[in-house]
Order: sequence, then structure tokens, then C-alpha cells
Amino acid sequence: MLQMQNIRENPDEIISKLKVKNFNASELVHSILELDSQIRADKKALDENLMQQNTIAKEIGQLFRLGKTNEANELKEKTGILKTEEKELQQRLSNTTSLLDELVVQLPNTPHPSVPCGKGAEDNEIVYQEGDPTSTSKEMLPHWELVKKYDIIDFDLGSKITGAGFPVYKGKGAKLQRALISFFLDSATEEGYLEVQPPYMVNENSAYATGQLPDKEGQMYHATVDNLYLIPTAEVPVTNMYRDIILKESNLPLKNCAYSACFRREAGSYGKDVRGLNRLHQFDKVEIVQIAHPDHSYQILEEMKKYAYSLLQKLELPFRVLRLCGGDLSFTSALTYDLEVFSKAQEKWLEVSSVSNFETFQANRLKVRFKDDAGKTRLAHTLNGSALALPRIMAALIENNQTPDGIVIPEVLRKYTGFSLIS
Repeated sequence: MLQMQNIRENPDEIISKLKVKNFNASELVHSILELDSQIRADKKALDENLMQQNTIAKEIGQLFRLGKTNEANELKEKTGILKTEEKELQQRLSNTTSLLDELVVQLPNTPHPSVPCGKGAEDNEIVYQEGDPTSTSKEMLPHWELVKKYDIIDFDLGSKITGAGFPVYKGKGAKLQRALISFFLDSATEEGYLEVQPPYMVNENSAYATGQLPDKEGQMYHATVDNLYLIPTAEVPVTNMYRDIILKESNLPLKNCAYSACFRREAGSYGKDVRGLNRLHQFDKVEIVQIAHPDHSYQILEEMKKYAYSLLQKLELPFRVLRLCGGDLSFTSALTYDLEVFSKAQEKWLEVSSVSNFETFQANRLKVRFKDDAGKTRLAHTLNGSALALPRIMAALIENNQTPDGIVIPEVLRKYTGFSLIS
């Protein structure tokens, strides 16, 4: 959520920046400023009302002590009028504040100056690429055929148990999945991230604090009886660990990693681009999260990006890094890098990670603050990234490493799998 002081002091700048996200904020910002002005005027009137009541109360007491009962009663009538006005002001303030809050949360985060203009994925900027993104054979099979051939993932069984988008991993497929999770977690802890195991469900306050509500409620599974939401990513519970906390500047940055299952409704997703593991309703992911000093957050974002693609290097997968354009940037992000691996059987790029800096946007909702050396309380910056999301990694590994003898396991995973070939 954008800070009200920033909106008040820089409305034209915010409107201009949000044009990069193809968001016309002019009318919304002006409505917010009008409500803010009304709230400030009503607060001033309320303060004056309460001061007047306090002054009159002292005068009434003095008049009663002097035996001037009639004069005291006249002032009491005036106090009654002021109390009625006070209630009206309180009610109006409450209504206006609620309306202001509803409008402010509709404003997306402003993009970083480096974010390119653009309408969608086709306008994203390639900033780095490594490996050969070409098919080695026209006879390569897509992963949905390979997993059936080697009986390692069963999509039909998952559909029977739950529905489409909930696969069952079997045998060496399950072990490969577990190996990837262990490899990603071990790598993260070696990089200085503290591993946590968060809940898979969060309350409404947590979903609101990280920006899933009110922007993405249609993409979340909602347990309505208890009003809990299944997490779309471990980012949500992990970042909320620091909600309503004032941190020490010397403790920044705080680094956490977490494995979790992730749940996304993916409403309206269908067709060949979501076949097999390409898009699931339940999938596994290891997430990295940092709470950072504002002065260092973009340096940290670059470090997180390089760390995420170092995992792809170790898995020997061809990949590229994209800087997302304004039209493809999420509601909450100021700058995002997407990492994509190349699927040689499908001959397409598959997104496996997003690494983002949210600046103070999440922290303002979360009230994640720190005290600087001068004793001033400031909002921290929040960052997170997938390191990595497993389904499309699995798809690329299975497809790119297929041979006549079977699927070759990358060297870095063999100590976790206990085997070097799926055959």
C-alpha cells in the first residue's frame, strides 16, 4: 500500500509513474486527496470541539463552586450541543476513513525507474541468457508422455482423487521431486537464509498484508467456514512473520527460506500451454524472503536474482532472465525479474522464478519497521523470490535430459536421489 504522505506530497509523480503499469490513477488519486483533506479538516474540528468541551467543563465546575447554578446549567446545555456535534464528527470520520482505506488499497505499487514500458509479456526485456535454447532432436517427447512412459507422474490418478491440476508423483518421480526440494533448501541455507516451515493457510489479515487481498482473491482457495486462505506461495506466511514488528537496523537484512505446497485456482487457464506440469493448482516451491534496509534493497534484489539463476546453472538448464515491463508487473511489485528455462521438447520458455522488490508497499500494510541510528522509525523494504518453483523445473529436466536409455539425473541431484537414471 502506498504511503498516504507520499500520495499527499507527490500526486502527479505517482500518476505519471503508474502510467508505466498502464494504470490511469488520476481520478483515484484526486478522490483520495479529497477524502484526505476532509479527514484532516474533520480531525481539526473534532480537536477544537473536545478542547472547547474541556474548557467549558472547567468553567461549569467553577460556577457551581461559586453557587452560580443557572449560569452553570446554561453552559451544560452548550456542552450537550457540542457532544452531539462530536458524535457526528466521529461518525463522519469513521465513514470517510473507511472509504479512504478502500480507495488507497486500489492503487498499485509505483514501478522502479528501470521498469520498461510495455503492455504484456512480449515487451519484457531480456537481460541475461545462458545455455543453448534449441532442440537437439525432433523426436524429443514432451514430459507428459515421458512421465507416462516411465510411470513417475500420474495426471489421471490426480484428476480422479481431486481434479485436473493435482498430479500424483510416484516412485522415482516422487524421489526426484523430494531431491529438488532438498537441494533448493540446502542451497538457500548455505547462502545464509534461515529455513522456516510455515502454515499452508493464512487468515485474512495476512493475505491483506502481503497484497493478495483485495487484488487476487479470485485466484486463492478460500476455506469459507473458518475464513482462511490456502497460500499461493510461502511468501505470504513468511513475510507475515514480521507483521507489526519494529526491528533493529543492525539485524537487517533478515533472510528466510521456506518450502511449501502452493495453491492457485488459476481460473480461466486452459489449452496446450497449461498441459502437464506447465500450470497446476497445487505445486511445490522453495521461496526466499528478505526484509531489507531501503538503502540496500536493490543491491539485494540483484544478489537474489543471481542466486536463483545459480541454481539453474547447477542443474545445467538453459535459461534466461527477463526484466518485466510495466504491463506485466504485478500489483504489488516495484521491480521483478522472471527466470525462464527452455523446454527443448516443447520448444518454449517456461517461467520458474520471479524475484521482486516491493519496496515499502508490503511493509506499509504489514507495519514492518526498523529504528535507524538516529532513532527514527522507518518502513523496511520486502523482497522475495522463487528458488525455485518445481513443476516447470521438473518438466524441463525430464524433457531436456531424455536419452534412448532413460532420463539422466543432473550430477548435483544424485546425492539426493540415490540414482542417476530414470529408466
